[in-house]
Amino acid sequence: MAAVTEEQVLEALKGVSDPDKGADIVSLGMVSGLVVKDGNVGFSIEVDPERGPQLEPLRKAAEAAVDNLSGVLSVTAVLTAEREAPSSGGGPGGGQGQQPGPQQAGPQQAPQPLAPGVKNIVAVASGKGGVGKSTTAINLALGLAAAGLRVGMLDADIYGPSQPRMMGVSGRPDSPDGEKLEPMVGHGIKVMSMGFLVAEDTPMIWRGPMVMSALQQMLKDVNWGELDIMIVDMPPGTGDAQLTMAQQVPLAGAVIVSTPQDIALLDARKGLNMFRKVDVSVLGIIENMSYFKCPSCGHESHIFGHGGAREEAERLGVEFLGEIPLHIDIRTTSDGGQPIVASQPSSDHAEAFRGISDRIWSKLSTAGRAMPEIVIE
Repeated sequence: MAAVTEEQVLEALKGVSDPDKGADIVSLGMVSGLVVKDGNVGFSIEVDPERGPQLEPLRKAAEAAVDNLSGVLSVTAVLTAEREAPSSGGGPGGGQGQQPGPQQAGPQQAPQPLAPGVKNIVAVASGKGGVGKSTTAINLALGLAAAGLRVGMLDADIYGPSQPRMMGVSGRPDSPDGEKLEPMVGHGIKVMSMGFLVAEDTPMIWRGPMVMSALQQMLKDVNWGELDIMIVDMPPGTGDAQLTMAQQVPLAGAVIVSTPQDIALLDARKGLNMFRKVDVSVLGIIENMSYFKCPSCGHESHIFGHGGAREEAERLGVEFLGEIPLHIDIRTTSDGGQPIVASQPSSDHAEAFRGISDRIWSKLSTAGRAMPEIVIE
């Protein structure tokens, strides 16, 4: 099978017309960020901000047109509002001097609320990958659900979505009304992830604006309903996607996950300071893989060191929320789609996660502060 080319994709998209402008989306200059790699296709469709909610059928039509091409394995299109609406007489492509950039709408337009039925949104973050952030996030969410709360999980790691596998959920979300997606449900928790929309082995070769558009759509274009708390499994690191997520989502707080070793704590410190700079409260630090207890003799080994996250929390003036051991059951249950809080609720490890979840909820319930405003820059 011959590999599909960018030219073929653009030719297919010329058959998709903007319903209001009467011309195809390629001629109108609406297609951007086109990436074609090994049969996987991704692109953005740039629209005026006020038209975004009505153009979901256009996005689907564009995906379908490309999906019909020979050699296409997967296709993902996202709607973005990166450009100012053209002024009168400016022509379909916009006039000269028009500066691209987000949030060019007039001052009279208030930002559309993201997930308005969610009372608290908490980011679970790390300064680097490989510290068990996603495993921690799902078990914290399950701990909150075990306390009787209505919980949602947003997998914000676009490049490496892992929550579908960890929650044991597969398939694609439905959209009964053609406007909003119904979240998937696993272990009683509502969840949305890019992993439900593309094949598991599909690389996401996207630029920052496409990533942020996808994250915003997974918040405002998903029928989350009424939730007490949403846990956001953040991408690792402190890049543009993480910073913009922290700025544009009304976070009630952030939880930092780190291992005890010095290099992980250095990166965790960067993640913590990122949230502080955008006025997001850091609820505390969790030390993951804190120690290993031999199942045969009970001897405790500190493979990555021990207590470093506690000391770092004290030094930075934030709460140390607890430590989670390095144990094979935590890994195997998450890999198998049955996280330990759900599959082994009476285990010491599940109890440790539930204790941290209870502390997080207690801090949110007694904070007595207004939610941070959505900051648009």
